[in-house]
Amino acid sequence: MKYIIILGDGMSDEPLKDYNNKTPLQMANKPHIDWLAKNGKSGLLTTVPASMHPGSEIANMAVLGYDVEKVFEGRGVLEAASMGVELEEGDLAFRCNILTIEDAKIKNHSAGHISTNEAKELIEYLNDNLGNEIIKFHPGVSYRHLLVVKGGNKNLSCTPPHDVPGTHFKEVLPKAKKQDASETNYLINELIRKSQTLLENHPVNVKRKAEGKDPANSIWPWSPGYKPAMPTLKEMYGIEKSAVISAVDLIHGIGVYAGMDVIHVEGATGLYDTNYEGKAKAAVDALKNNDLVYLHIEASDEAGHEGDVELKTRTIEYLDHRVVKYILEETAKMNEDIAIAILPDHPTPCALKTHTHDPVPFTIYYPGIEADKVETYDEFSVKNGAYSNIKGEQFIKKFLGKS
Repeated sequence: MKYIIILGDGMSDEPLKDYNNKTPLQMANKPHIDWLAKNGKSGLLTTVPASMHPGSEIANMAVLGYDVEKVFEGRGVLEAASMGVELEEGDLAFRCNILTIEDAKIKNHSAGHISTNEAKELIEYLNDNLGNEIIKFHPGVSYRHLLVVKGGNKNLSCTPPHDVPGTHFKEVLPKAKKQDASETNYLINELIRKSQTLLENHPVNVKRKAEGKDPANSIWPWSPGYKPAMPTLKEMYGIEKSAVISAVDLIHGIGVYAGMDVIHVEGATGLYDTNYEGKAKAAVDALKNNDLVYLHIEASDEAGHEGDVELKTRTIEYLDHRVVKYILEETAKMNEDIAIAILPDHPTPCALKTHTHDPVPFTIYYPGIEADKVETYDEFSVKNGAYSNIKGEQFIKKFLGKS
């Protein structure tokens, strides 16, 4: 038996009053995902402990079977691993968004989904002007970057910018949780302030504003941490070979620490226009040489953060028609049985434009195994599934037949 997890980031939601109290999963035309539910077994999965923030980093690690309360060290360290940035002892790594502030309020978390090339120019400019032997900026993909502070103190309270659109930025600036972190806190707040001055009239932003686009006029460091001690999937579950496919550095970084091969697909953007077909083909190809493949698709999460119900529904349909359909067709031709799981990592309700702790629907399909009574895949139908309600690492254990 080989295994593939298809992860539609943030695709679960809440009933929407303007859409007959249906969710995007209920509204979407998704016959192939529904086929998995009808022929598999379903349930609800709580991916994020109540004590932790419902971020994709926490939720995806939980789906892969990590006890996140024990091993999680921040989002920045995961993205550092993806970028190949080696962290030394005492290096404090932050996820560093580049975003849009308008009238002193956070307009969006992504600078209007700025291009990677534009953002790279801005991050390198900031590093030239603000970086030194202690501070280093590393460019990533689109709005997602890395800030490393040597000797920094991680006892900071940092707000993810996608949680607070429309909020005055000064109300959610990082704060020291302990007195010994006050120096690091002051440094980070100064970097934010200075970045706003430096970026405001940079040629990239002058051009973006002239074109009617949102300027990338501030950095926003968050999720600080040190290099974690994470066991691999082989050490935890005996998975000899595994691979991860994503457009997101965060997910690649989890894969690095998990001991997975990281597969990059040309045209994978993390948005609705990602290369769905390329990612589906890469996943099927990876199954030939790996025991477990983790296929992560970000588009629904980004649509949820934008509050765009129609787009979110369409991304689910793209996932169904352009990914799941192909995987079902191709795995049926293989000489070895392939178990398939489909689920989100967390909800990203369009009405809230941010993540929540609510449990997510999941389906596990094994060829030839008797199905439960669930007929369609959504947040409510799976409540009648055979798996009922489970938490955290219980998912991967059930998927791999370890419990």
